[in-house]
Amino acid sequence: MGQRPLRSTAGGNLPSELGRFIGRGGELAELGRLLESSRLVTVTGVGGVGKSRLALAAARSAAEGSQERYCDGVWLAELATVRDPALLELALAEALELTDHTTRPPRTVLAEHLAGRRLLLVLDGFEQLVDACADLVRELLRRCPGLRVLAAGRRPLALDGELAYPLAPPAAEEALALLAARASAADPAFAVTAENRATLVELCARLDGIPLALELAAGRLRTLSPAQVLARLEDRFALLTGGARGGLARHRALRTAIGWSHELCTPAERLLWARLSVFAGQFDLDAVAYVCAGPDLPVEDVLDLVGELLAQSLLVREETPAGVRFRMLETVRVYGAGWLESLGDAGRLRRRHRDWYVGLATWCELDWFSPRQQEVAALVEAELPNIRLALECCLEEPDEAHLGQYLAGTLWFYWAGCGRLTEGRHWLDRTLEPADQAVEYENSRLKALWVLGYVAALQGDATASMSALYECRDGAAQSGNPLAAAYAVHRMGCLALVSDDMARARELLGTALEQYRAAGELNSNVLMCQVELGMALAFLGDLPGALALCGEVREICEERGERWTKAYALYVLAYAALDAGRTQEARQLLTECVAINHVFHDLVGLVLALELLALVKVAEGDAAEAAVLQGAAEPMWGGVGLQLFGSGYFNAPRLMCREQAGELLGAERYAAYEAEGRELSREALVGRALSDPQERGGEVPRQAGRPRGSRVSTGAPAEQPQP
Repeated sequence: MGQRPLRSTAGGNLPSELGRFIGRGGELAELGRLLESSRLVTVTGVGGVGKSRLALAAARSAAEGSQERYCDGVWLAELATVRDPALLELALAEALELTDHTTRPPRTVLAEHLAGRRLLLVLDGFEQLVDACADLVRELLRRCPGLRVLAAGRRPLALDGELAYPLAPPAAEEALALLAARASAADPAFAVTAENRATLVELCARLDGIPLALELAAGRLRTLSPAQVLARLEDRFALLTGGARGGLARHRALRTAIGWSHELCTPAERLLWARLSVFAGQFDLDAVAYVCAGPDLPVEDVLDLVGELLAQSLLVREETPAGVRFRMLETVRVYGAGWLESLGDAGRLRRRHRDWYVGLATWCELDWFSPRQQEVAALVEAELPNIRLALECCLEEPDEAHLGQYLAGTLWFYWAGCGRLTEGRHWLDRTLEPADQAVEYENSRLKALWVLGYVAALQGDATASMSALYECRDGAAQSGNPLAAAYAVHRMGCLALVSDDMARARELLGTALEQYRAAGELNSNVLMCQVELGMALAFLGDLPGALALCGEVREICEERGERWTKAYALYVLAYAALDAGRTQEARQLLTECVAINHVFHDLVGLVLALELLALVKVAEGDAAEAAVLQGAAEPMWGGVGLQLFGSGYFNAPRLMCREQAGELLGAERYAAYEAEGRELSREALVGRALSDPQERGGEVPRQAGRPRGSRVSTGAPAEQPQP
């Protein structure tokens, strides 16, 4: 039951500069001037010329020097791994840390989010999506007057008002400085001397000063002298230019540098390079070993070969929340992909790649119900570009649609628990499009159907949810699959819960829980069913029943190390504690709940916990802090959707808090504190919610005893607010 918040951190998401930015002072200043005069500037140039680094440097400069113009931050969207135009809007939303919980088109969500903001959006690597990207940028610029876009690609977007900035390779002295810096990084003993300077200048000239070509050459200077590098390059220059006759020299020079690096690799290194081209974005050694190894490339040699490609600057090593990972620069990857096609092995390697990620998803689903839940979330997040490729591979062959259904269904925990409902809905809909498939694969289709019903229910799309769940239930009955039937009934109960039909929710969730137990099923889904049943009982006034169910879930979660479902159990326990007047206990439960929701980017859990925590603050007499929390939580509701937004049961704490804190503070002061909360970033909000009230200080109006009407288990829906 989760989603990422609609509200974003104002500071942006620019990565830190890993290496020193060398030269380009004039280009950087000119790009800054262009951004002052146009809302769309595109840096163009040959691959490897340094477009991305210059754009990022300009973005960092803009973030530091134009804080008023870009008061809502500078945001980077890296699009090189996105190949499906249908995922473009989702990629931009992801970059903005913005995921919507409703069925609204992602483009609408983007436009509404950006309409009132002033920010700079950096788009990098859009060449394969140029038409779709141009169409989206045109609409966003038209609808969002405070938006400016800095793009970096091999061609302009060709939009009215666009200023294209063709980027040439750096001047000779800057090229030499770059080559020297990169060579020194690979070999600290390297230095430009009077003896080698002329040779290095000639080497830079031969490579047209293209930064990527220079970095590849710098990797060779660790083992070869400058004269040897130049000699080898000259020997191969005519052979390796490639491309069409009369093509740009810079394109030929870049291909020369990459082709020359390819020639200098051993046969095994070349083979691994070609096979690595099937990956998108980052990958780890386990994936490389499975996908790329074979009789002609022994698995025990793969680690050493990766090290050699890394030493030659053909791979980049990166530290991530999912551990050490590797990435191939796009230009290098494309060269390897062409080589793989020429070997006639691309189809087999893509299927190997697909099989690895189907297996990875299977393992992650099992490991989700364990103490490694957070690591699983980070791993799937890091692997998303490769998972997308695997899903596309499943969809290319009609006979393999069942694999796509299995993969999309197996990732239910990621779609629902880690803020990816919209993308999950995209893949589930696509994989379920083929209506006919072999009987032996019916279980894969049933799983995709109940996951689709779950995702649609959380999006507030009751019609699509019920359609998928009824089809799943009926199919399960025909095929004799009691577990699929239990999942379908469970999600029908979930839909009833978020639709305020508590009596039906109690009936369906109770039935599903009995079916799970009869089948011996125990995982996060089963525990969530028990929590949701507890919610229904609590809303109906049966707090002892809710406490028994959710107390048991809490114990099982603590025993198994499960945290995501535990957060919802804590919410119900806090609800009951507040109703009984145990405000300190309720606050402690809710702060743990908020911390867990924050880790998993769970918008539904976070907003519900924050609003109940605000009501706790009122009960403790801290009406000012309650108003701040309410103000911070309010923008999140735009991403939760109308189904929960209009729920009388789920919204009772919010309405009660607004009324009681407003009485204590007065309308004017309440509005001021609420406005303060709306300005908080998510990080600041969570930090504030978890802080000790005594440490925060400031004005805290107090009222003895429990405020009027602090009981939340009314047994009936509160007055429903207007969406």
